Amino acid sequence: MARSARSARLRTLTCATALAVAFAVPAAAASAAGSADAPTTASASTAAASSSALAAKPYLGWSSWSLESTNFPGYGGENWLTQANILRQADVVASKLKSHGYDYVNVDAGWNVDNGRNVSDGYARPAADPKKFPQGMKYLGDQLHAKGLKFGLYLAVGLYQDYYDNGEAPIHGAPGCTTKDIVYPDLRKTSGWDNVSYQLDFASPCTTKYIQSVADELASWGVDFLKIDGVGPGSFQGDAAHDNTQDIQAWHTALRDTGRPIQLVLSWALSHTKADVWKANSNGWRVDTDVECYCDTLVTWNNSVKQRWNDVVQWIGDAGPGHWNNLDSLDVGVGPMDGLSDAERQSYATLWAIESAPLFSGDDLTRLDKYGLSLLTNDEVIAVDQAGNPARPVDQDSPQQVWYARGADGGYTVALFNLGAGYSDVTADFGDLGISGKAAVRDLWSHKNLGSAAGSFTAELPPHGSRLLHLTPAAHSSGPGVPLGVHGTAATADSVSLAWQPVNSGSTTSGYDVYANGAKAASVTGTSATVTGLAPGTGYSFTVAAHDARGRVSAPSKAVAVTTPAAGGPVPYEAEAPGNTLGGNASVADCSQCSGGKKVGNLGGGGSVAINGVTVPRDGTYLMKLDYTDGSSGRTVVVTTASGSFQLPLPGSNDNDWGQPQSVTVPVQLKAGANTITFGNPSDYVSDIDRVTL
Repeated sequence: MARSARSARLRTLTCATALAVAFAVPAAAASAAGSADAPTTASASTAAASSSALAAKPYLGWSSWSLESTNFPGYGGENWLTQANILRQADVVASKLKSHGYDYVNVDAGWNVDNGRNVSDGYARPAADPKKFPQGMKYLGDQLHAKGLKFGLYLAVGLYQDYYDNGEAPIHGAPGCTTKDIVYPDLRKTSGWDNVSYQLDFASPCTTKYIQSVADELASWGVDFLKIDGVGPGSFQGDAAHDNTQDIQAWHTALRDTGRPIQLVLSWALSHTKADVWKANSNGWRVDTDVECYCDTLVTWNNSVKQRWNDVVQWIGDAGPGHWNNLDSLDVGVGPMDGLSDAERQSYATLWAIESAPLFSGDDLTRLDKYGLSLLTNDEVIAVDQAGNPARPVDQDSPQQVWYARGADGGYTVALFNLGAGYSDVTADFGDLGISGKAAVRDLWSHKNLGSAAGSFTAELPPHGSRLLHLTPAAHSSGPGVPLGVHGTAATADSVSLAWQPVNSGSTTSGYDVYANGAKAASVTGTSATVTGLAPGTGYSFTVAAHDARGRVSAPSKAVAVTTPAAGGPVPYEAEAPGNTLGGNASVADCSQCSGGKKVGNLGGGGSVAINGVTVPRDGTYLMKLDYTDGSSGRTVVVTTASGSFQLPLPGSNDNDWGQPQSVTVPVQLKAGANTITFGNPSDYVSDIDRVTL
């Protein structure tokens, strides 16, 4: 959340919010009426071009929040945030990290807070707490710039309540405008905390003038980066009072109009429902809540580093030049403070790098240990991050996962992760990567060439351990690369729909051919296709090959098995149907937007729902469409059939809306006749289940 600036109550509020999200019985939230429309295609295109030039690569640097939020002895609380402490950290960035690309020093919440009250300059603009920053923020910016560094600041979304001043505070540069003119008459609260800011009313022309006045102030101080926090929809808020899309559009315009290049990054857990707005109007967004644990260390594995492996997935396709997925602080530099094993520290840094996330440490850089410094300054790993080519998981069926990104040159970045609690082998199957024959393997963390491997590469990894590899295939084709990530998206009795990733290696791809049981069944120019004319209740094996304008054809993709449903299918099965079996505390709840107006919630731990009587015509792999609700950052369900169990991370909406169904389609192995499909998770909470269709 990287929360708004307000004294010691901040940590209490944060923990209470997190607990409420985790433990409260999900209820349907009010609908988010009155949301601002996304920019037009033309304006979005112009904005994207401007942002791309500003944030062509993910930024690297340091941020203050982790040391403010911890209870580690000698740290914590906004009083830690002082001019002297910031400059001490900046000295280390300049001396030890800058040569590796780190240059941002971001001052987070608390810089404008004096004894719990947000300080204003009399024009409702933020001002520094003079006790913490006695020479002011322009002085701090000048000092950072003199070291060759860049200056980042923090604000909460909306109008700080302390700045309202009975509606009488004048707006700088806007004669006749006061704070009464820029908020709603009912003083409705906004932001993820609801006790920090009033929602801005953009029906008044005074409001955009206010935003511009603050942006101009920041530019005059030499600010190079602005983080706006508590933004919705997201930050576990989703109603109309927490729709801040107009704020972000106004901030984007205002920062541009200062004439100073200032990166704009949004926090704390944005809703993917507005991804197009965030992409067009910012340089990045947080995909999840805070990585900090608000405990005696900076982070812990369970709270909340491990959740990033699930929560980033729905955002992977949104990252690119000008706007990046922000996974939060990278606290791997000081072992005793970090709260992690060395294996966990490496895995933490590996995920951030392969996702092209901004790399910004939250550690006390004056205490960097040898291993932590090696993690932060490994130039081969930093190059992976800066390449801007986010990796994808082959699958997430188990804690042993392979993530990959294929480069335009045909090489691969491959990360092996063991997210489980014991030692385990993790294997990269070259068939999943489109590699035939041998590939040279290099370990990027150890800077060692490991020789060649054929068919696969396996490593035994410790609990929460990882390897980061670069694979260079021995066989190089001048034609298009093999399509990757082929998967089924829907099936009817006589059709199957498929999708895959665009080929980004070899020659320019002009199209794709889809094969069913070895016979060409469709040709398309895009990355999806529906194969028709199939037989009901029949198993098919699908592959996809790319071709170019010169007629060269790639090798086929790895085969995907799909069995079509019986005639008349697919069939929906409601989770709340009376013939199903509820386990533990699972219960049926109202859900007006769900199918049948009901769903099953209170799942996880001992809570489960078994959907009985799911009937299919033959043994096979079927495409199951799962409708569910999840207003959190996402939860993992364990799906069990007679053929076994697999884990299925479900994306959340981050807006506390537990009444709006989402859906995913996944393959499941079923037996001919009636089947039972059970949804639960013995060790964690589960999203609410609406229905399955197959």
